[in-house]
Amino acid sequence: MPITVMPVTPDFVAEIGDVDLSLPLSGADLEAIRQAFWKYAVLVFPQQQLTTDQQLAFSGHWGPVEKERTLDPKATPTRFSGAFADISNLNAAGEIWGEDSRQRMYKAGNKLWHTDSSFKRLPSLCSLLYAETVVPIGGHTEFADQRAAYDALPEAMKKKLEGLVAEHWIATSRRRSGFHEFNEDERKRLPPVPQMLVRLIPQNRRKSLFVASHAGRIWGMPDDEGRALIDELIAHVTQRQFVYTHRWRANELVMWDNRCTMHRGTDFDDLRWVRVMRRVTISDVANSCEQAGVAPPEALPA
Repeated sequence: MPITVMPVTPDFVAEIGDVDLSLPLSGADLEAIRQAFWKYAVLVFPQQQLTTDQQLAFSGHWGPVEKERTLDPKATPTRFSGAFADISNLNAAGEIWGEDSRQRMYKAGNKLWHTDSSFKRLPSLCSLLYAETVVPIGGHTEFADQRAAYDALPEAMKKKLEGLVAEHWIATSRRRSGFHEFNEDERKRLPPVPQMLVRLIPQNRRKSLFVASHAGRIWGMPDDEGRALIDELIAHVTQRQFVYTHRWRANELVMWDNRCTMHRGTDFDDLRWVRVMRRVTISDVANSCEQAGVAPPEALPA
C-alpha cells in the first residue's frame, strides 16, 4: 500500500499515513515522502515507535546530520550529545530542570519565531523532532510559511528585498529572550554569519523569505533601519493566515523545512509536567549566499 498524504491546507503542512518509519523504506515510499515535503514544507508522522537509531536512519535520507551542539557540553551537560538535540525539560540526570538552570534560560529563546541553525555558516535544510512524552496542556509548536508570506508581499517590497543579506547570530535571539551568558568557547564557535533575506527553494522553484529572531542587521543599511525591516517581515510572516499550530501527540515525528518556515514553541508548565522530545537537524548543501551566487560579505562591524 502506498503512503497516504493528508494535506492540512492546500500548500502547507500534511499528515503522512500508511508508513512505519522504524522499518527501511521502499524507494517509492521515500520518493513520495520527498515530493510531499517539497510541496508542504511540514510533515507530520503520527503513531511512530522510533528508537534513536531508527530516527537517525530516517533522518539520514535528507542529508548530513548536524553534530555540533550550540551550548558547550562541559558547561551545560544534557541527556544527548552529537546527533541529537534534547528538546525536553529534563537535565542530564533525567530530572525536571531547575527554574534558573542554564539550559532552561537558553531554551527560552525557542519561544521566539526562528529557523533552526540559520545562525550557522552552513544553515539547516530540515529538522526532525520526535515526541516520546507530551504535556497535557500547552507545549504546542507553531509553524509559519515563509513562501506564502513572500508571495503575498507587494511588488515594491519584493524588489526592495532583492539581493539583501542579513546577519544571523545566536546571541541576537538569546539577548532578546534574556540570555546573555555565552562562554568564550561558545562565542568563538558561533560568530555572526550572512544569510540571504530571500531564498529560492530549488526543489519547487518557489521564493521564500528567510527571516528569524536570529537575524539582527542587514548589510548596507543603518542598524535601526535594518532591524525595523526584519521586525516588519517577521510580523508579516507570522500573521494568522500563514501559521499552523501543531498540538503534539505521543510517539509522533514532525519534520519541517528550515529554509522556508519559521517556528516557535508555546508555553507549558515546564516545572511541573515532563516533556520528552529529541531532534535531529540536517545541514543544507551550502550557505544561502553561496547558493544564490552572492559573495558572502565580510562581517559587519560590532
